[in-house]
Amino acid sequence: MNVTVIRVSMFEGKSYDAMKPLIFPIIASLTPETVKIDYLDDRIETLPEYLSSDMVVLSFDTFSAKRAYQLARRYKREDNLVVLGGFHASMLPDEAADYGDVVLVGDAEDTWPLLIEDALKGEVKPRYSSKGDCELSYIDPNHSSFKGKRYQKIGVVQFSRGCKFGCDFCSIKAMYPHQVRQKNIELMVREIKETKERLFFFIDDNLFLNEETTLRLLQALKQCKKRWACQISIDIAMNDKLLKLMKESGCLLVLIGFESLDAGNLKHMKKVANLATQYEEAIKNIYKHGLMIYATFVLGYDEDTNESFEATFRFAMKHHFAVANFNPLIPMPGTALYKRLEEENRLIYKAWWTNSQCCYGDTVYEPKKLTPSELREGCKKIRYQFYGIKNIIKRMLGNPLHLRPFHLGVYLILNIISAIEIRRKQGKQLGGGRDEVSINQTKHREKRT
Repeated sequence: MNVTVIRVSMFEGKSYDAMKPLIFPIIASLTPETVKIDYLDDRIETLPEYLSSDMVVLSFDTFSAKRAYQLARRYKREDNLVVLGGFHASMLPDEAADYGDVVLVGDAEDTWPLLIEDALKGEVKPRYSSKGDCELSYIDPNHSSFKGKRYQKIGVVQFSRGCKFGCDFCSIKAMYPHQVRQKNIELMVREIKETKERLFFFIDDNLFLNEETTLRLLQALKQCKKRWACQISIDIAMNDKLLKLMKESGCLLVLIGFESLDAGNLKHMKKVANLATQYEEAIKNIYKHGLMIYATFVLGYDEDTNESFEATFRFAMKHHFAVANFNPLIPMPGTALYKRLEEENRLIYKAWWTNSQCCYGDTVYEPKKLTPSELREGCKKIRYQFYGIKNIIKRMLGNPLHLRPFHLGVYLILNIISAIEIRRKQGKQLGGGRDEVSINQTKHREKRT
C-alpha cells in the first residue's frame, strides 16, 4: 500500500517560517515497513495536481481547513482513500467527514495503527477516535521525511501535550481536555542530543506543569549543551530558581502570552496567572536572568477600543521585545469563546474557515467597542510598525541582551522572517482564492457515499 501524508498550508505559496512537522516522524514510527509513505509539506513545496497513492492523508489546522478540503477533492479517486486529521478535523469531525472517507480524531498514536491495519484488510471505518491517554514516545528529530525540505534552522521537540490553564480563547484545552501528559525525561534528552540544530524550540503550549518535574528537566538539559526556547506562563517570571536554571541549561528566549493590558479583558479570557502578576516586574526579572522575550497579544476583547492598539504597541516598544505578535481575536471552533459569541449572535461568519470572503487578518465577529474593520486595520498597523526597519533597529539597540553574539543572529533572523511573513499573509484569502468548498460540498458528499 502506498500512502501520501500532506501537511496542509493556509494557502499556496512558500512560507519562510515553517518548522519541521512532528506528525511526519510520529506516523512513520507507527507504520509497518510494508507500507510505503511519501511526505509532502504544502507550506514549502508545490503539490502535484494528481497523486496515485492508495491513501492520501491531510493533516491541518483551522486556518488550513479550506485548502485541506480543496485538496481532498483534488486527490479523491474511486479507488483511493482520503483521510482527514489534525486539530481542525478533531474539533469538527462531522464537517471533515463531508470531504473525506476517513476522519482521525485526536492523537495519531492510538488511531493511525488501527487505520493502517483496517486498510490492509480492506475494512476501513469512517472514524477513528483517540482515547487521549497514550504515552508520548520517542520522535526522531532528524527523520528522513525532513530531507530536502527547507525548514527553519531550528530543531523542534515536544515534552508535553495539553495545558494546565483554561483560557477561553485557546483551543488547546478543547483538544486536550484531560490531564497534561509529559514525556519521559530520558527520552526527551535523547531526542535533544540527537537534534542536529544548535537551537531548538519546545512546541509545548506551556512547558512547565509543576516545579518538581521542571527542575528535573532543566537539570537534564544541562548535559545537552544546546540553546533552546519555549513557551511559558507569566507566573514563572517571578520564580528566580527556575529562571536561573533555565539560563544555565541553555534557554535563550521565552514566549509569553501577555494577551492584554486591560484587567477586564484578562478576566474575560480567564488568564488567572496574568491577573496575579505585575507585568513590569515580570519583564524586569526575566531580563535580569538574561532571557529574551517573545510577546503575544490578543486584541478585540470587549474592553478594547481604538486606543488599545497604540497602548499595546507602546508597551511592546518600551520593553524592547525581541518579537511580538499582535493578533486580532479569532473564535476557534470548540472553544468557550466561540460558543459565547455564537450565543450572543456576534459571529459574522459562523464557519469563517471555509467562507470565501474570509482573509488572513480579517475580523470574523462583531467586537463591542470597535468595528470589524477597525480591529483588522488596527492590528495590521501596529504589526507593520513593530516590524519596520527603524523599530527593529530601535528594539535591538535598546536591549543589551539582543546584542550578544548568538542572541543577535537569532534576533535579526526572527525579525526579518516575521516582517516578510506578516506582509505575505495579511489580507490573503484562506485556501488560496479557489472557492471550491462551499459550492460543491453536498455534491461531493453524495458522490463519495
